[in-house]
Amino acid sequence: MNKKFMLILDTETANSLEDTLPYDIGFTVIDKKGNIYEEHSFAISEIFDWTELMSTAYYKAKLPKYYEKLKQGTMQKASIWTIRKLIFELLEKYNINEVYAYNASFDIKALNNLVRYLTGSACRYFFKYGIQICDIWHIACQVLGTQKTFQWDNVRNKNNNLITNAERMYSYCEDIDFKEDHTGLEDARVEAQILARCLRSHKKINKNINRWCWLIPQRVA
Repeated sequence: MNKKFMLILDTETANSLEDTLPYDIGFTVIDKKGNIYEEHSFAISEIFDWTELMSTAYYKAKLPKYYEKLKQGTMQKASIWTIRKLIFELLEKYNINEVYAYNASFDIKALNNLVRYLTGSACRYFFKYGIQICDIWHIACQVLGTQKTFQWDNVRNKNNNLITNAERMYSYCEDIDFKEDHTGLEDARVEAQILARCLRSHKKINKNINRWCWLIPQRVA
């Protein structure tokens, strides 16, 4: 294959913010233009079936939606080890060495937390050595957040900072008032399109995780 492929993932989590554990993961394989080649949606059985822990999920009100998805077959339930194996197979199949997420530190930390918890830290990292973790949030702040039209739209939070979350970035890209679904696959699809829009700019970008990337648009403003 001559095309460059990327895997974009998103998780939804339960437990405290300090020790997040994912119960939902969605991921999609795209090329630089945003064309989708494969996508998968999973409820992670180790957490999803843990009733007490699921009561701490931030979006627990969406649980009936998950049950309906599982019933309809648009989402599957599987062990994190089965899901991890599938992700590794996709990385090999499409020769992928870059995995992307929006606010990647959150999702990767959650996945690392889960494999460490389940193995007593015998397995400490979800992804194998050599896979680069890239942050769409950082990329979007560099490419979209510095554009004059983004600055002029002037959407700010209560602290008077420009809003740079995925909802805001996608709303800007599509010129619509958009609200994220806050389920794994649906959000991964949106974040994949934000990434594709940024890549089309051909701007030199830093793909690494940067928890302070939201400051980039503020400095331009």
